[in-house]
Amino acid sequence: MSLRFAMASFALLVGVPLAAQKLDPIKWTLVSEPAKAQPGATVYLKLTAKLDEGWHLYSVTTPPGGPNPTTIKLGENPVAAQTDLLQAKPDRKLDPNFGVETETFEHETVYWIVASLSKDAKPGDATVVAELRYQACTDKLCLPPRKKTVEAVVTIDSAASPTAFTIPTGFTKVVRKAAASTGVATGPSGATPKPQDDLAGFLLVAFGLGLTAIFTPCVFPMIPITVSFFVQQKGGFLQAIVFCLGIILFFCAIGLGVTAILGPFGVVQIGSNPWVNGFIATIFFIFGLSLLGAFEITLPSSLLTKLDSASRQGGLIGTLLMGLTFTLTSFACVGPFMGTLLASSVQGSKLTPVLGMGAFATGLSLPFFFLALFPSYLKKLPRSGGWMSRIKVVLGFIVMALIVNYLAKVDQALQLNYVTREIFLAAWFVFFALPGLYLLGFLRLEGIKKDEELGVGRLLAASVFLIFSFSLLPGMFGAKLGELDAYVPPPTFGFGGAGGSAAAETAWIKNDMKSALEKAKAENKLVLVSFTGYACTNCHWMKANMFPRPEIQAAMKDVVLLELYTDGTDDASKLNQDVEEKKFGTVAIPFYALIDADEKTVASFPGLTKKAEEFLAFLKTRS
Repeated sequence: MSLRFAMASFALLVGVPLAAQKLDPIKWTLVSEPAKAQPGATVYLKLTAKLDEGWHLYSVTTPPGGPNPTTIKLGENPVAAQTDLLQAKPDRKLDPNFGVETETFEHETVYWIVASLSKDAKPGDATVVAELRYQACTDKLCLPPRKKTVEAVVTIDSAASPTAFTIPTGFTKVVRKAAASTGVATGPSGATPKPQDDLAGFLLVAFGLGLTAIFTPCVFPMIPITVSFFVQQKGGFLQAIVFCLGIILFFCAIGLGVTAILGPFGVVQIGSNPWVNGFIATIFFIFGLSLLGAFEITLPSSLLTKLDSASRQGGLIGTLLMGLTFTLTSFACVGPFMGTLLASSVQGSKLTPVLGMGAFATGLSLPFFFLALFPSYLKKLPRSGGWMSRIKVVLGFIVMALIVNYLAKVDQALQLNYVTREIFLAAWFVFFALPGLYLLGFLRLEGIKKDEELGVGRLLAASVFLIFSFSLLPGMFGAKLGELDAYVPPPTFGFGGAGGSAAAETAWIKNDMKSALEKAKAENKLVLVSFTGYACTNCHWMKANMFPRPEIQAAMKDVVLLELYTDGTDDASKLNQDVEEKKFGTVAIPFYALIDADEKTVASFPGLTKKAEEFLAFLKTRS
């Protein structure tokens, strides 16, 4: 299982090119009030921004996490020093493009720069310069941040009359903060999913897996025994809370361990690291064999005996230890669920493993807590029986299929080309067909007796596995598999065989920026740089489902195509990582950029998008 985390760990947004700064929908003027002032006096510089119809400007105080706020400061000069900045009240609302609240101005707005003249200022006309950095957007696109200077003339005259100034209604003093620049063109047209959205989806999946793990043979039989213990104790409600807390603490500790080992950096590389994926595949192979009945995974009996004895001493500590004992005894069945989550969580932020384990443990312990409150529902639970063994066997086959996924990542990262698309899909066909045949009674494994009647539930479940299995067959002959193409190795000759879109597939220059720049210069084209990965699921999805679209293919003919792989073990991948980090301030993949023959950034587009119009608008950006 692989889940998207923005990874990229940051919400970068796409915009129009830096070279498009020729388009400036905002006209700035600066005048001094009063026009004449004595040395040492205070002057008020009126900065006016007039915006073209349909454009808006972001305020100095617009919250971070979205567009670039405006910055205004008085340039260094011997005549005047800035003391304050006054801003009118902006229109604050949720911007659907950026997904955050923004503060904007439309049509026209005014800033007042309060400046103190030097007491040593010489008589005569003096020029003061205001330095601006701002971003202008419409509802459909954003220009990249632009820098500009505007000038005003102040006449220094010792005979000038002092002038009183009253702050206009609606203006307030603001603290001037410099906006951080990422060096990446940003804008709403390529807004990527926010990390918190991906995290919420991951936690929901983790919670669901926790609930599913309840129905495994190691967990389900424990429900009546455990709940009966709570009912017989004083303060059963509190005992149930503590028991569940013990389960949650144990799994969160595992998540913390993963975080401590992996660290808060290198998440993208870790998620595609061949040694990490190889280790996961090995662990899953052991779990898979155990679930299929080859052997039983058990923890040392001495450890379990000591924990069980400690838990029987009663009290809250005993109940807490009972939760820990339960977790360890159920490890053989919940291990595959937990391993899948941990493997997915390394592609998120440093807290994702902890949060994922917490959500999983909450789902696992919730039924115990609910039944402790309402023990009468125990009678309505299905009885333990062969159905639990069937779940165990089916889970074993699914784990075996997951192993193929991780082995494919190892193969792609090391560029061995052993686990091809055909071999991958053949393995998946077998591993998803086998549980179907097992549930129909054709495979004699634990859980189904020789003459046992085939029920409707088993028939439908078997049908689902067999339908999915046979749906993979066209992919072995070059056909697209839709969303699954993100997880399956790409075809050798492009979709549809050698005569399909092979030209589009082979047009990419791989890991050779010099050649791409030379070709761009000779053909007077821009270069589309795709920072991608051998084991990057989102990269595979874009290449399989976005790039082949007719409108995208047509736009790609106007650019030189360059692929820079960043997740391999070779020197080229390390060099490409450095290029992406230094030039664009990120190591997330996929990441796309348009650059000219002189390596100047024209536009950038981070992450995956399923909206063709967004990616097409990015490709059509020109300097």
